[in-house]
Amino acid sequence: MIAYPEAPAADAMLAASQSNEHMLAFLNARRSFPAAALKEPGPNPEEVSQIVRMAMRVPDHRRLAPWRVIVFGGEARADAGEVFAARHLELNPNATLEELDRERRRFCCAPLVIAVISNPDGSHKTPVWEQELSVGALCFNLLLVANAAGWAGTWLTGWMAFDRQISREFGLHDHERFAGFIHLGTAKEKVKERPRPTTESLLSYWPGK
Repeated sequence: MIAYPEAPAADAMLAASQSNEHMLAFLNARRSFPAAALKEPGPNPEEVSQIVRMAMRVPDHRRLAPWRVIVFGGEARADAGEVFAARHLELNPNATLEELDRERRRFCCAPLVIAVISNPDGSHKTPVWEQELSVGALCFNLLLVANAAGWAGTWLTGWMAFDRQISREFGLHDHERFAGFIHLGTAKEKVKERPRPTTESLLSYWPGK
């Protein structure tokens, strides 16, 4: 198992920035892997704890920690699939057996699925939008930390992420919602790079008044 670094002490003095060519090379080649391209093994509970701990080092205005996570591993993945299939059938009474089987297998490709829940404080002066951006940063950081530890993964949503009954089935409160499901495991094979947007088409400089 890879050696995860210890967390800095709360009062530690940290460098504002430092160059790291290895990190730049890592980010330059970062690639999500399809859930179907993942296999055993996946991170064990100790590794999951370390990955989540490090992933939570994201921008978080006024330190609200407006997120929480639920881990699906082992048989819990299949149990979640039964919840998805039952709800899908309720919404689509004419669903085929093939469709229901697909719903049952949603969490069963990857060895581990981490659900990230947006848990904003609507009464706080920090805008909910800023809190939700922090949740998105956590989702991506989970992928980055897991990738750096040698795991492949992808960030997915799907219809289940937006269904209130599904949310209640998994214990979400009315003000909470799924930000995404992070599927983690071992890559079965390499995947090709996909086309990326060009910097020139999206980057501009404001000329001032």
